[in-house]
Amino acid sequence: MLTNAVGLAAPWVLKKVIDGLTVSVTADKLGRYALWIVAIGIVGGIFRYLMRSIIIGVSRKIEYDLRNDFFAHLLTQPQSFYQARQTGDLMSRATSDMNAVRMVLGPGIMQGLNTIVLGVVAVALMLYISPRLTLFALLPLPLLSFSVSAIGQRIHARFEDIQSHFARISAMAQENLSGVRVVRAYAQEEAQIARFGALNDEYVKKNASLIRLWSMFYPAMGLLAATGTVIVLWLGGTLVIEKQISLGEFVAFNSYLAMLTWPMIALGWVVNLFQRGAASWSRLRSVIDTPPAIADRPGAVDPPAAKGAIEIRNLTFRYPGAARDALTGVSISVPAGRTVAIVGHTGAGKSTLFQLLLRLHEPPPGTVFVDGVDVRDYRLAALRRRFGYVPQETFLFSTTLAGNIAFGVPSAADDEIHAAARVAHLEGEIASFPKGFATVVGERGITLSGGQKQRTAIARAVLRKPTILLLDDCLSSVDTYTEEAILRELTQVMESRTSLLVSHRVSTVRHADEIIVLDEGRIVERGTHDALLAARGVYAELVRLQQLEEELEAS
Repeated sequence: MLTNAVGLAAPWVLKKVIDGLTVSVTADKLGRYALWIVAIGIVGGIFRYLMRSIIIGVSRKIEYDLRNDFFAHLLTQPQSFYQARQTGDLMSRATSDMNAVRMVLGPGIMQGLNTIVLGVVAVALMLYISPRLTLFALLPLPLLSFSVSAIGQRIHARFEDIQSHFARISAMAQENLSGVRVVRAYAQEEAQIARFGALNDEYVKKNASLIRLWSMFYPAMGLLAATGTVIVLWLGGTLVIEKQISLGEFVAFNSYLAMLTWPMIALGWVVNLFQRGAASWSRLRSVIDTPPAIADRPGAVDPPAAKGAIEIRNLTFRYPGAARDALTGVSISVPAGRTVAIVGHTGAGKSTLFQLLLRLHEPPPGTVFVDGVDVRDYRLAALRRRFGYVPQETFLFSTTLAGNIAFGVPSAADDEIHAAARVAHLEGEIASFPKGFATVVGERGITLSGGQKQRTAIARAVLRKPTILLLDDCLSSVDTYTEEAILRELTQVMESRTSLLVSHRVSTVRHADEIIVLDEGRIVERGTHDALLAARGVYAELVRLQQLEEELEAS
C-alpha cells in the first residue's frame, strides 16, 4: 500500500511543479521541486524493496511448510497408495507443481494486489482531473477483460495438460534410472532413448502451443495501451488548448495512464500465474486430500511393557481388487521369546502375514494381537518400533554403510554398529572396503552384492534391539557357509526375543521351536522339523524337492 501510495504521489507532485512553473520560475522553486522528486524516488525505492522482500520471503516460507507437509503426508501413505501411482508423477508434483503454487503466493499475489490498488486509485485521480477524458481513455478496458477471460481459460487447460505430460516424462526417467541394469542387460538403450525422445518431442509441442497462446497477451495489452494513449493525446491536447484542464493536469493524467499500462500487461501475466497455480494446486490437493488408509485410531495407545507375545485369531485377508483371499482362517499363537518358522510355496501368504503384523496393510479387527492388544489399537509408530523387520526386497539408502545399518537408531555408537555387522557376518567384508563403514553404497546399494545388501538389512534390524524380529527370506542371496555363520550369531540374538522366520531353506528353519506350513493362504501343517518330516506331508515334500535341487546343483 505504501509503495503504491508513493508511486501515485509522484505524478501529482509533477502536476504541481509544471503548474507552478507556468506562473513563475525561481531557483528556490526548482530546487524544492527537485528535492521532492528525489525524496519520492528514495522513499518509493525503500518501500518497493520491503514489499518484495517481505512478500516473496513469506511465499518461500509457505513453500517450505507446504513441501515438508507434502513429504510428511507421502510417508503416511500405505503400500497400496504407491502401487496406484508412479514415483515420477509424485516427484513432478513435489517440484514443478510446488514451484507453480509458490509463484502464485509470492509474485502472483504481489503483482495482483499492485494491479488492483494502482488501477483503482489511478483511475480515481484521472476522474478527478477529467471525467470525460478518463471515459475515453478507458474505452479499451472491456475488450481487455474479454481477452483475459477467453485466453485465460485456454491457458489453464493447456498448462494442466503440460504438467500431466511432464509427470509422465519424470516417471519414465525415474524408471529407467532405477532399472538401468535391466535396460543394459536387454540392450534396450536405443529403444528407451527413442521413447524418451518421443515424450520430449510431445512436451515441446505442448509447450509451444501454450507459448503461442500466451504470446498473444503482450501484443494485445500493448495495442490496447497504445490506443488509449492516442485517444488521450488527441482529446487531452484539445482540452488543454481550450483551457478546460491545465498543462500540469494533462501531464499528470498521461503519467497515470502510463502507470496503468504495466498493470494492464501484468494482468495477463498474473492471470497466467494463477491459472498455472490453480492447475498445480489441484494436482497437489489430489494427493494431500487423500487420507492415509492406515492411521492412528482415536484413543490409540502405546504398547505396554514389551514382552513380544503374538497371537493371530482366525485371520482372513484379501488384497483390494484381488480375486481370492491371500490368507484364510489363519490362527497362530507365539509365546514371548519363542522362534517360529513359516514355510510354503511362493504366493502362500508368508510375507502378507508379516505386513499385517506391522500394519503395512490393515488387518481385520480382532485378528492380530501383540501382547494381548489388537494391533489396530496401538499407535503406529509405537507398534513398529517394537519390530526389527528384514523384508524380502532389501532397500538401502544412498549413504554410508554405517548410516544404513544405523537407520532408525541415529544415536547408535560405532561399537554398536560394528557389533550388529558382526552378527550379520559383514564386518570382515566391510574392513576390505576403501573407506570401511564410511563407504557410500550408492542408490539402492548398487555397489553391493545381493548377499551384502541382505546382511546390511539384517544388521539394521539387529541394531534396533527389537522385541520381535521378523526375517522374511533374508538369507536367500548368501551361500550356505555364510548362512550357517549368520544363523549361529542370530541364535544368540533370538534367544532373548520373539522371532518369526520365513525361508525356503530347510537349514534356516529346522531349529525353530515350531514350523508352520502355509499353502494357498491356509495352514496345512504345523510342528517341529522332525515331526513334520515324519508326517510325510507338504513340508516333507518341500524338503525332498530342496534336497533334489541341491543334488542337481552339486552334480
